Amino acid sequence: MSDVDTSYPGTVVPLNAGAAQPKVSFDRRELQQILQLYGRMVAAGEWRDYAMDFLKTKAVFAIFRRSSEMPLYRVEKMPDAKQGPYAVINTAGLVLKRGHDLKRVLAVLEKPLKVVQ
Repeated sequence: MSDVDTSYPGTVVPLNAGAAQPKVSFDRRELQQILQLYGRMVAAGEWRDYAMDFLKTKAVFAIFRRSSEMPLYRVEKMPDAKQGPYAVINTAGLVLKRGHDLKRVLAVLEKPLKVVQ
């Protein structure tokens, strides 16, 4: 069997071209929790952009103040992590919170209410 697709001369198609590599992703419930927090922070003027990346070992939701900058925070899902699959990491790479409950992990990003008199 040949790796060459004869319908288009000069085109090489790998035998496993249709096989997708398994990737970690956020499910609908997880994305809903993350996007609810993101929406509140956008409305407050704190955050302006986000990006998602789905890799072989982890899923990443990156949060930006401006899209041209480094992410302020990354919410990561790593199913094989022993201390819990979810983590919030800041720009410097410091893990702010890690755990098994996404809602509790995201709580580290909630701004405290200001007292107005």
